[in-house]
Amino acid sequence: MAELAAIGIVTGDVAASARFYRSLGIDVPEPPDEEDHFEITLPNGLRLMWDAESMMRQLDPEWRRPEGGTAIALAFECASATEVDDVYQRVVDGGFQGKKEPFDAVWGQRYATVVDPDGNAVDLFAAL
Repeated sequence: MAELAAIGIVTGDVAASARFYRSLGIDVPEPPDEEDHFEITLPNGLRLMWDAESMMRQLDPEWRRPEGGTAIALAFECASATEVDDVYQRVVDGGFQGKKEPFDAVWGQRYATVVDPDGNAVDLFAAL
């Protein structure tokens, strides 16, 4: 049986994307300069990988960035409603875009959305 081993993020700027995910609290070291591929292994064993758009075009010359929406959807669970607020503020203070400020959702979670450097929405949530 196949198991999910990695999540890949295609990005226009590997360093900026790594910095964004670092601001979410992931232990992401600074990627080497001019690298087309960079990856880390998370504590749970899942690999998180970044591939430059230029690498995607090398692998598939017809590759195009998706239009009219995001290419991936990621959600980060926080330990508390307060942590949702804190992470959201840290990301925005780091110069990244907030899409939906933290709010108490009708489904019983504190919820917020930020946007990574490539326009992908990243949700933050915690049980209320």
